[in-house]
Amino acid sequence: MDRRSFLRTSTVGAGAAAAATLAAPAIAQGNRTLTLVTSVPDGFAIFDDAAQLAIDYITTMTDGALSFNKMSAGSLVGAFEVFDAVSSGQADVYHSAEYYFLNQHPAFAFFTSVPFGMTAQEMANWYYRRGGQELHDELSGLFGLKPLMVGQTAMQPGGWFNKEINSVEDLQGLRFRMPGQGGQVLGRLGASVQNIPGGEIYQALASGQIDGAEWIGPYADERMGFQEVTNLYYTSGFHEPGSTLSMVFNQEIWDSLSPTHQNICKIACEAAHAQNTALTLAENGAALARLQAGGVQTREFPDDVWDAFGSAAKEVREENMGDPIYAKIAESYFASMEESAGWYEIADGEFMRQRNRVNSAG
Repeated sequence: MDRRSFLRTSTVGAGAAAAATLAAPAIAQGNRTLTLVTSVPDGFAIFDDAAQLAIDYITTMTDGALSFNKMSAGSLVGAFEVFDAVSSGQADVYHSAEYYFLNQHPAFAFFTSVPFGMTAQEMANWYYRRGGQELHDELSGLFGLKPLMVGQTAMQPGGWFNKEINSVEDLQGLRFRMPGQGGQVLGRLGASVQNIPGGEIYQALASGQIDGAEWIGPYADERMGFQEVTNLYYTSGFHEPGSTLSMVFNQEIWDSLSPTHQNICKIACEAAHAQNTALTLAENGAALARLQAGGVQTREFPDDVWDAFGSAAKEVREENMGDPIYAKIAESYFASMEESAGWYEIADGEFMRQRNRVNSAG
C-alpha cells in the first residue's frame, strides 16, 4: 500500500453505479453546483470515501441537476476552518467530523463520538430513531447550518505509539494526537495532546513532533503508512467507539433547494452512510492481518489504564452539563445508548459468546 497515492476504493465507484439505478429526472430548476469543503485530502480512506460517495449519489439521483465542487483540506480553507467557511457563507457545504468544532459548542462532540459512548449501530439507532437528527439540527441551527450524518469509522483503535503503555504514568508528557473529548481525557492524565489535521499526522509522527497518534482503524491507518514509522499498535480504544462523519449545509443554501432535492440529499446521505459503515467494518480485519504480517505488534491497555480513562472521561463528560443544550443532548444520547445496549447484551452478546463456543468446539 502506497500512503502517498491515497487511491479511492472501488466502493465509491460501485456506489455511484448503484445510485444510477435510482436516477430521477432532472429537476426543472436548472443545474446547480455547490462548493463543498472537507477536512482531509482527496482520497483519504473511509473519511473522504464517505463524502465522495454521498455527492456521487446526489449528482446521479438528480440526473446532474445538483452537483458539487469538492475542495479538499487546504485548497480553499484549512481542515479545521470548514465550519466557519460554511456558517459564514464562504462555502456551501462541508464534510467533516463534528468534534473538530468543540470551540463552537462542546455538544458537537456527541455527533462524532465521545469516550465510552456509542458504537456505530447504537449511533445510527439514536440518530435515526431516537431524536439524534433533530438535536443535531437544533444545535447546528444556532450557527446557520443544516447537518446530515454521512460516514462512520466504527470502533477506533487506541493508536500508534513509540513506546508501550504499561501504566498511567507512561502517559505523562506523551505528545499524542487525539481530538475531541478523547484528547481532553488524555490531557487530564498528563499527556500533551495535539489536535493535528489528518493530512499532517504522518509527517508529525515521522519527524518526532509527536510520540503517537490515533486515526481511524487498520484499513485507513495502513493507507496512511503509520506502520512505516512505528510498529506498536493499540487495537482497542476508549475514545471513539463509533465515530460519525457529517455533511453540513449552509442553512440558506439548504432552504433554497427544492423539497425534492432536499429529500434526495437525505436519502443519498443515508445510503452513503450505510455503505461507508460496511466499508469500514469489512476491510479492517484483512488490513490488520496485513499489518501484523508486516511486523506490526498489537497491544492492549492494562486494566488500570482503562480505569483511568474511565474516571477522566466521566469528569470531561460532566464539566459541560451546566449548559442546557449540552445537557439536553447528553441525556438523550446516553438514554438511547443504555436502551440499545441493554438489548444487545442479552441478545447479540449471548449469541456471539455461544457462536464462538460452538464453532471452536466443532
